[in-house]
Amino acid sequence: MNNAITTDTDANIERRARRRAGAKMGWYIHATVYIAVNLLLAVLSLSNGRNWAIYPAFGWGLGLAIHGIVVFIAAGGGGLHERLVQQERERLKLQRDAW
Repeated sequence: MNNAITTDTDANIERRARRRAGAKMGWYIHATVYIAVNLLLAVLSLSNGRNWAIYPAFGWGLGLAIHGIVVFIAAGGGGLHERLVQQERERLKLQRDAW
């Protein structure tokens, strides 16, 4: 064990777990809105006989993908929100105990 490394307290782990779970929940909401809005745009586009809805879907999809990369890859790590908080809490405690 390295004494220079600060150990996380349970309160700190709880705070970080909630923040990470909130970020993941934000992405799920973002993805749901993306699907709903782009389905509506596709229906409107096809009802006019044109296929213009692909452009906003592609642009917004790129933003959604970047959001997902930041949340799930770059960040490392009851209801859906509570399950995510619990998962993050367990991961952080395992990391802490490994030190």
